[in-house]
Formats: sequence, structure tokens, C-alpha cells
Amino acid sequence: MVKHNNVVPNGHFKKHWQNYVKTWFNQPARKKRRRIARQKKAVKIFPRPTAGPLRPIVHGQTQKYNMKVRAGRGFSLEELKAAGIPKKLAPTIGIAVDHRRKNRSLESLQGNVQRLKTYKAKLVVFPRTARKLKAGDSSPEELATATQVQGKYLPITQEKPSLELVKVTDEMKNFNAYAKLRVERMNRRLVGVRLKKAAEAEKDEKK
Repeated sequence: MVKHNNVVPNGHFKKHWQNYVKTWFNQPARKKRRRIARQKKAVKIFPRPTAGPLRPIVHGQTQKYNMKVRAGRGFSLEELKAAGIPKKLAPTIGIAVDHRRKNRSLESLQGNVQRLKTYKAKLVVFPRTARKLKAGDSSPEELATATQVQGKYLPITQEKPSLELVKVTDEMKNFNAYAKLRVERMNRRLVGVRLKKAAEAEKDEKK
């Protein structure tokens, strides 16, 4: 006998539950397929880096994320000019360009210019034809030792704020922060009343 004031049990077991079940048996095969595709792409784009073109360091949007840095779409024209790289040459040597981006701070501009210069110093440019070397192409010795960069290069790291450790003094221990806050809050609230009183007292003195 069913006890207590509960719902009368009437199980709904006539739905075709097998039609609503999702399986994921193809996951291992997909993993293998993606891995093979990455390997084929690396061979196809050799000697270019597998991670794609170089991206700038930018700050996230809005107050929630603007303390974090991430990879942007492309380097601004101002950054390329400061680094001495023509805007039409940049995409051909693996540098992403974003002609719409504007530089709004000197620090980010200098940081990205330095990033471009570091990249340029490490860059090995292969000639279009093996026998004809043009200006800007790397020497045969550099070409012989060049390898394809796998994974991330010039990675973007988050800067951790440095903490300064201070020895706790007796003055700090005896300081009552709550009382101080209450007094300062009261001072701010009564500033108008006190100014009015002071002005009235000054008038009375003059009379």
C-alpha cells in the first residue's frame, strides 16, 4: 500500500528512448583523422610554422577582461611602419595585418614593435626559386639548417603583478580600520553642515 500524500506512480515508459540517445563512438576515429590532417597540412605548408601567422598582443574588451592580454587579429599599419616592414610584404613572410586596428597606447605599440623585430631577427626567408636568390632572402647556410616550427612560437604570457612583502609593525596591529572608516564617512557626510556653521560663526564675529 502506498503511504503518504504522494503522486500516484504512473511511469511513462512508452516513448522510443533509443531515438533520443546520442552516442560518441566515432570520437577516437575523429581524433585520429584530425591528427593525420594536421600532419598533412604541416607537410603542405612547409617550411612555414604550423601555428599560422604571427599575431599581435592585444588587451581584452570591457572592464571585466581588459587586464588580460590575448592574440589579436593582426598588426596595425603603425606598428609595421615602426618595425620597418612594408604592409604588402608582411603577409608574405607570415605576419598577420589588420588595417582597421588603431594604437591607443604607447606601451602596446612598443611591445608589438619589439615582437615584430624579434620575429624578423629569427626569420628565415626561402627564395621563390632555389637558384635565384633575391634581396631579403636568407643565405644558403641558414636555409640548410632551417626547421619547421611546431606548435606556438613567441607565446603570449600573462604578467603576474609583483607583491611586496612588508613586516607587520605594532602600529599596524593597533590601527582600527573599521573605526577610521566610520570617522571618515562621518566627516564626508557632515562637511556641508560644518562649512555652514563656520560661515555663520564668522558672520557673528564680524557683527
